[in-house]
Amino acid sequence: MVTDPRVPRPRSRYDAPMITTAQVERALATIPDPEMPISITELGIIDGIDLEPTASGAAIVRIALLPTFVGCPALDMIERQIVEKVTRLDGVERVEVRVIYDPPWTVDRISESGRASLREHGVTVPSPGDAPAGGSTLVKLRTSAVPCPFCGSTETHLDSAFGPTRCRSIHYCDACRNTFEHLKRV
Repeated sequence: MVTDPRVPRPRSRYDAPMITTAQVERALATIPDPEMPISITELGIIDGIDLEPTASGAAIVRIALLPTFVGCPALDMIERQIVEKVTRLDGVERVEVRVIYDPPWTVDRISESGRASLREHGVTVPSPGDAPAGGSTLVKLRTSAVPCPFCGSTETHLDSAFGPTRCRSIHYCDACRNTFEHLKRV
């Protein structure tokens, strides 16, 4: 087939240069976590992005997804959103999401911007590094006060170990009389 070089050919999704990891990361940063007021990247549940070039010039994008809890009810929804968002990018042939459980997710993976957003929405997060030493996943129950995200007071107490999701508990501030949620250390 002979084509006239003066006539532009229709643009194909494979005409674009291969996608970059940074482009995929930007797309993932727009996906909100269904149970938290932050993105899935701020929550730290994306463990890796691999790009495999194909003969078409596009890439197969493989994303490792690390759930906050085994049996997380939002996992299927998050996977679907990842596939939908990343598939729309130029230079992507296919998206594969793999759920992994090792390394285990911890609250230490939440970004500083994610922590700030959670605080603004009345959800507190344990400080980074509060985990037991030696890499153990043993959870130590403590009676230390969690600072109130509304007034900053440490005159707070655990109201209920069971919050709206498995990963949150309910606390009460005696100073400003507000209830707030606290992410459990995992």
